[in-house]
Amino acid sequence: MNTVLTDPYRDLLARWEAQQTAYVAHREARFDAMLDVLELRGHTAPTVLDLACGPGSITDRVLTRFPGASVVAVDFDPVLLCLAARVFGDRATVLDVDLARPGWSRTLAGHTFDAVLSSTALHWLAPAQLLGAYTELAQLLEPEAVLLNADHLRYDDRDPMLRSLSAEHDRRWQRTHFAAGAQSWDQWWADAEQLPDLAERMADRRDRFADRPPQPDAPLHFHLSALRTAGFAEAATVWQYLDDYVVLARR
Repeated sequence: MNTVLTDPYRDLLARWEAQQTAYVAHREARFDAMLDVLELRGHTAPTVLDLACGPGSITDRVLTRFPGASVVAVDFDPVLLCLAARVFGDRATVLDVDLARPGWSRTLAGHTFDAVLSSTALHWLAPAQLLGAYTELAQLLEPEAVLLNADHLRYDDRDPMLRSLSAEHDRRWQRTHFAAGAQSWDQWWADAEQLPDLAERMADRRDRFADRPPQPDAPLHFHLSALRTAGFAEAATVWQYLDDYVVLARR
């Protein structure tokens, strides 16, 4: 009888995808929209910066859709960076970068990118930090390069009905998926700690994020204004479902 060996890191990434899908409705449609933009712009082997990459959800999809792509994936979470490095090996460059610290883009000196892609991550930055990150990206990118950011950009007090509808949709989506057996965020992290090289980075992770609480929501209009203030020539949405968006900015 043959024994099939599974890659524990790839398996953990697959479980990350499942638990994230339980939290974020139509998550795959977001990724499709971003990759469609790259394809529509004529890219067959794009150079991509996976910004705040986590374990590499975007990197995985870029390399699948565009096998000749070159990807640099950056994040500040030492556990997720380790997981991404184990999954992708020499197929992607994985770097430790703190987007909240001014000057972070110096780590990428010498790189050029056709596109910067990010998903469900930049909301961890305070508004001033977000503007700073967008400004550094505008300085890093060549003309005509694009930034694509997929995230929940919550409605504020000016749109109470839409805010209520979006919250109810999230509750129903998550209730259905967790009832069907999807892992929670905490359950996934408990599984991650079972891998020794991830477990040994947990203390560093706790230290890094100890003084970084969740930030106030920055609505869509803030992102669009910040992108233009930062130096992008064009900023608009390319996909939306309630308060879930893919925002495009062209350098």
